[in-house]
Amino acid sequence: MKEKEMFKINGFLGVILLLLFGAMTVFNIRQFILSENFLMLIVSLVSLIITVLLISAFTVIQPNQAKVFTLFGSYLGVIKEEGFWLSVPLTVRKNVSLRVINFNSDKLKVNDLEGNPIEIAAVVVYKVFDSAKAVFDVEDYKEFVHTQSETGLRHIASQYPYDNFNNDYEISLRQHSDEVADELTKDLQHRLQLAGVEIIEARIMHLAYSSEIAHAMLQRQQAKAVLAARKVIVEGAVTMVKSAIDQLSTEGIVELDEEKKAQMVNNLMVALVSEKGSQPIINTGSIY
Repeated sequence: MKEKEMFKINGFLGVILLLLFGAMTVFNIRQFILSENFLMLIVSLVSLIITVLLISAFTVIQPNQAKVFTLFGSYLGVIKEEGFWLSVPLTVRKNVSLRVINFNSDKLKVNDLEGNPIEIAAVVVYKVFDSAKAVFDVEDYKEFVHTQSETGLRHIASQYPYDNFNNDYEISLRQHSDEVADELTKDLQHRLQLAGVEIIEARIMHLAYSSEIAHAMLQRQQAKAVLAARKVIVEGAVTMVKSAIDQLSTEGIVELDEEKKAQMVNNLMVALVSEKGSQPIINTGSIY
């Protein structure tokens, strides 16, 4: 069902027409009473019917609101322009809000790409852009948005892992919130196009491992962080040891054979990498 513009005229002009036909009705009834002319009675009835029809044709459109008009089951059109209007009489009117609506989904328990149970929830910001579709193509467009939003969220959550432990460039739910939000928005827009709804933004607002695996996954994250930190420390220590040996050799401060170089490397690495402060041992004799 496509949206189309409804016939309308200014409501204040309609009020003038209403007053004219109302006055005509009163005048014709008075003339009938005085003259008992049945022609005046017929004219009075016609003007009275027109007056009643005009009364039923008035409608008020609030800002950011639309009204969908049907007449005896037939779709006539939509009025979106705010104001006081005179339209087709005897119509049934359905109000549709054009305001931006904010919807927070419930916390859903789903499995991510790796099969881990997670809790996820999203906030969806949307508005109606086609009032006719919102009224006629779905039973209740708000309920339709809620149901399809949860379905889309489950679908997107199952397409990505919660976190990346092996590949930092792979998209994950936790580390790439913007990319996931874009995919969720596209998915929901495709699902809700039928209801005449435009998705302005869809973004994950809650993300956590389920309680039964939360502790184990926390330990896994902590272990990964420790390994990453130790890797940086070791790489820095290797650079420092290499620099020290090269400087000693270049400046000719001391001549070291391969065995002493290995011993020196071992001592420096232990001192630099150890988590606890090392205690120095002073050699007062020969190094041999």
